[in-house]
Amino acid sequence: MKRRFLLLAISSLLLIPSNVVAQTQDLPKFEIAGEFSTLERDGFGNKQTEPGVGARFTFNFNRSLAFETAGYFFPRQCNLCRNEGSVSQVVAGAKIGKRFEKWGIFAKARPGVVSFSRGEFNPILITPTGPIAIQTNRITSFATDFGGVLEFYPLPRIVTRFDVGDTIIHFRRRTTNGVIFNPTTGEFDLFPFVRPARTTHNFQFTAGVGFRF
Repeated sequence: MKRRFLLLAISSLLLIPSNVVAQTQDLPKFEIAGEFSTLERDGFGNKQTEPGVGARFTFNFNRSLAFETAGYFFPRQCNLCRNEGSVSQVVAGAKIGKRFEKWGIFAKARPGVVSFSRGEFNPILITPTGPIAIQTNRITSFATDFGGVLEFYPLPRIVTRFDVGDTIIHFRRRTTNGVIFNPTTGEFDLFPFVRPARTTHNFQFTAGVGFRF
């Protein structure tokens, strides 16, 4: 009787690691997905919502922790935004949470950058004493995507995903030119001034379908 009990106990202990390994192997390590996203950006007096598309790559360390990187492009040339032009975004970071058989819920923190194709307008002199022209410059700022993730697994290799979060963009302090009228000469002159650093909070929603392998 004791021998049977001992054999049963040993068999149970031997089965535990194999079950853990099997559970780890059941989860594919890699995910690649196409995604649709909307990003709020600063307008004059209100927020503008930009639609865009992107792609995501995820590496699953285990059922709870993953590393992922994603890139998005918002093509609309906003002319009534504080930072104009199209928007590009690249982020990479961690996703951590709880995964069940058919769905999972996670938190994410993904630092990266957001770039505005016409983020700054800077007046310049065409010649030392000539007329003034407006130069547009790209602005690329540090950003962090904080939020939550809800996933569904309709098939073993397919994942559908919905993200909601706050994309926090930090604009660094920078010096640009201003224009002032000089009554002595009757012309417009340039003068440098400093734009202070600022941080914006921008709601972002993302939905996508991915393949796990």
